[in-house]
Amino acid sequence: MIPIGDETVFWDKIQSLSRPGEENFFAFYDHRLGAIFTNPRLMLIPLDDHLVHRGDGVFEALRFENGAIYQLDEHLHRLQRSAHAIGLHIPVQLQFLDRLIRKLCLVSKADQGNVLVFVGRGPGGFGLDVRECPSPSLYLVAKAFIPRAESFWTQGVKAVRTSIPAKQGWMSQIKSVNYLPNVLMKKDALDQGADFPLCFDEDGFLAEGSTENAVVVDEQGVFVVPELKNALVGTTLTRAMNLAQEFMSVTTRPVPESELYGCREIILLGTSIDAVSVVNYNGQCIGDGQPGPVSRRLRALLMEDRKQHAQPLVQA
Repeated sequence: MIPIGDETVFWDKIQSLSRPGEENFFAFYDHRLGAIFTNPRLMLIPLDDHLVHRGDGVFEALRFENGAIYQLDEHLHRLQRSAHAIGLHIPVQLQFLDRLIRKLCLVSKADQGNVLVFVGRGPGGFGLDVRECPSPSLYLVAKAFIPRAESFWTQGVKAVRTSIPAKQGWMSQIKSVNYLPNVLMKKDALDQGADFPLCFDEDGFLAEGSTENAVVVDEQGVFVVPELKNALVGTTLTRAMNLAQEFMSVTTRPVPESELYGCREIILLGTSIDAVSVVNYNGQCIGDGQPGPVSRRLRALLMEDRKQHAQPLVQA
């Protein structure tokens, strides 16, 4: 027989119930409550928030380390653009959100970690009508950053073409919480025995990875960025393009899959990986099968850029 519990039973069970991965969650903020908490067992989102059951929301993922946070302004502005694209109001000013994110990192007491920022349509019902939701929601989480082994970069990674198509052009430009295609892309790659997937648009041109941008160094040694008509412009990609322009030619154009097999390098770029070489694509070696010089140099430059340009968590 299923018991009917009261509030006391609910909270007793919530706090006594073990939570998978809770050791990796340092602190969270819930705008409804207006406070930061450090007990991950209290990190709950209303089931009727359209963020949950409709994927009606946007998010950003940032990285902090050594008392500073990287590309905070860029992430906040992209969050604002994504929210505006779906007619969603962020319930606080960006200046306040900036301070809130820094405070959350400090409360976490972690030397390094990630911050996730979620803006949802808010609770109010289980339908499609946004009028159900009187107020948008805002949730922040500071979590552990799990460092990869150095071999990840020194050995490179395997990638495959995924059967999951690239997102539609207009949808691909929004960093929404609806990541089901991304999840299926990653699953497809793992099922094929690879580390990362690459997807292509309806014309057969390279779009992106599941959470990474992909670029190539072509046969002429040019740093080629796909047109990104069906891919999100990553903050790491934008920074990498600027850094690459200091030592090589950079261009943007369509990249057909056939070009991947003969290029010098395929490089994946992202917040958590910086830059890593794809040394094997669809079972074929790329270049000499070893991480390429551009990938190695870009990673070093991105790491140095983080040290030089990350914003202190404690503002003067």
